[in-house]
Amino acid sequence: MTKPDEKQKTELVPFWPLNWSSVDRAFDNFRREFEKSFSSFPALSSSLSGLKSISCDIVDEGDKYLIKSEMPGVKKDEINLNVSNNSIEISAQHKEEEEEKKKNYLRKERSEVSYYRTLPLPEKVLSDKTQAKLVDGILTVTIPKAVPTPKPKKTSVQVQ
Repeated sequence: MTKPDEKQKTELVPFWPLNWSSVDRAFDNFRREFEKSFSSFPALSSSLSGLKSISCDIVDEGDKYLIKSEMPGVKKDEINLNVSNNSIEISAQHKEEEEEKKKNYLRKERSEVSYYRTLPLPEKVLSDKTQAKLVDGILTVTIPKAVPTPKPKKTSVQVQ
């Protein structure tokens, strides 16, 4: 038991970890639950179901950021990239129409999907030197940093 005049040390604990992937995951979960709650309303569910969040991996390679995004079925001319000095916005819209005519019937199907994601970047980048490539539904974006991060010095420590 502490005495009333004795000062206690208290430590501040961050409410949210400094891990952006957990923040993104929380917002993705929120969006999914939000969409589920309105799925019984046909007018709303059809407008929400077409917009999908993009799964992204961001790798800091010291002198550049490497971003990989899954965009199945999307063609390169359907992708829009906007890079500022501290964020990247990725969006795409893909429409497909299929028609089948036979002797006694006509079948026509349409589908449309939109992707959207804005990713904040922790450091300033050279947006005019960004490169992007789409291969097998994976969009790879390379963004050089304005100031490369120096490689950390490694020290070998012997375990006793």
